[in-house]
Amino acid sequence: MRPARGEQHPHPLEPGSPSAPGRRDAGPHRGHPLRNRAARVHLACRIRGRRSHFCGLDGHLRHGRPAREDALEPPRHPGPGRQEGSEGVILKQFWNEQVQQYSYLLGCPGAGEAIVIDADRNVEQYIAAAAAERLRIVHVTETHIHADYLSGSRELAQRTGSNLWLSAEGGPDWQYTFTTPEHKPLRDGDTIQIGGVTVQVWHTPGHTPEHISFLIHENGVLQGAMTGDFIFVGDVGRPDLLENAANMKGTAEPGARRLFQSVQRFAALPDHILIWPAHGAGSACGKSLGGVPVTTLGYEKATGWAWRISDENKFVEEVLAGQPEPPFYFKMMKHLNKVGPDPRPAVDALPRSSSLAEFEAARQRGAVVLDVRPSAMYLREHIRGSLHIPIYAMFAQYVGWLVDFQEEVILIASDEASAKQAATYMAYIGWDRATMWFGEDILRTYERAGHELVTTADLQACDVPKDAVWIDVRGRNERLGQNIPDAVGITLGEMVVRKDEIPQGKRLAISCQGGTRSPIGVSVAERLGHDVLNVRDGYLGFLTCQGRQKVSV
Repeated sequence: MRPARGEQHPHPLEPGSPSAPGRRDAGPHRGHPLRNRAARVHLACRIRGRRSHFCGLDGHLRHGRPAREDALEPPRHPGPGRQEGSEGVILKQFWNEQVQQYSYLLGCPGAGEAIVIDADRNVEQYIAAAAAERLRIVHVTETHIHADYLSGSRELAQRTGSNLWLSAEGGPDWQYTFTTPEHKPLRDGDTIQIGGVTVQVWHTPGHTPEHISFLIHENGVLQGAMTGDFIFVGDVGRPDLLENAANMKGTAEPGARRLFQSVQRFAALPDHILIWPAHGAGSACGKSLGGVPVTTLGYEKATGWAWRISDENKFVEEVLAGQPEPPFYFKMMKHLNKVGPDPRPAVDALPRSSSLAEFEAARQRGAVVLDVRPSAMYLREHIRGSLHIPIYAMFAQYVGWLVDFQEEVILIASDEASAKQAATYMAYIGWDRATMWFGEDILRTYERAGHELVTTADLQACDVPKDAVWIDVRGRNERLGQNIPDAVGITLGEMVVRKDEIPQGKRLAISCQGGTRSPIGVSVAERLGHDVLNVRDGYLGFLTCQGRQKVSV
């Protein structure tokens, strides 16, 4: 079902691949075939009532950074009916590292119009990108009711006066429940016009019942598809989230069967079309998402496991097996996006405080003290009972795992920029209850008031005391075939709900793969009342000191 181990399949957008579109250097992201490239495919944009304009649809596919802002050059040899020197249609792809999510702006300068697909809450980025290209956002849409981040579609439509197109597929239980004057329903076969580019709606259920994809046509020719959480690079969207994250029992298997039918329908489309997904590597919306930001249908059909299974029962078994643990906040995201998200609060409004009285009053109210400083600083000294999540690529997801939606949060940060960055990242998942932030001076004030700060032992795996109990906080798929003998395996985000499985009265050695996640686990275990130490090199360090090779699965 999957390529044999060691079998090489060059990606169609890698250099030397016969189906690779033209590409050029995109800057500092090296070492990955598309982290330093921009893929390009050309469309003609035929504006009704005007002469034909050439439109070069430049993917601007930059992994890890916002879309380009510069104008696009026309191709050297325009096709029949196309004219040299005319303007280009612009496709900009925006990458949100915190939720591993792609969103898109598609615009035709000849018409002066643009559509935004799957917007996150940073709506200013789309408004700015459109303005830079002298485009007016006239349509906003999304592929489904998202579960992993809070949608910005409603706010963007209100801010720009755009039509808000939302799926009306999936039956009465799967409809958006908010209505606005901008809200318009979308069904299979509907089309949205952006100048001379036609965006066609396909109902692609499976990941969710209401899920739709957008086929991009020019002059009657299908050029690509924005597939949301249906087709990823190297994977397809998981159909079990409604059951395993939202507790909608009995939905996983029927969803898997609908997903199989959607895959079979999509497989009949031409191999050459480009696929622009809504998520990349690190997302919990699938189990094996690739790290490149675009693919082709032909490549996926040739190499992707889902496309190589013709038996529905085998597909169902495979797609439901080995899915990662869904973060707890997914259920709340699904609800908020269904009823209509509120606008994002202004991060500049987050006040700083140096008052110990305010700090203690917030803690008395039940506020979570969230220490977002680098882990080395937290381990060296911190306030007992604080939750530590450093600002890195998974920050928002672990906030969603470990902080309840209703809880007030006060931040301890190294500086103002870090505090505001943390509040911004929390807002991507709708965690808007950060009320103030404190600098490191609160530690000195706390100490002068007679309170003791905590220093956590930070040891290499080889130096962990023999009597310590290892707590392995890696995900269950990471632990398969790569276990630490006698360690208690509890996925980091599940430590609180599985607290009864953590041994009492023992010193705990908190370990992950290489030392990034374990300090978060240290803070969780300490908040639960345990004596802890951090294993700075994790499972990789354990292998080194055991003289063993890493076991592959």
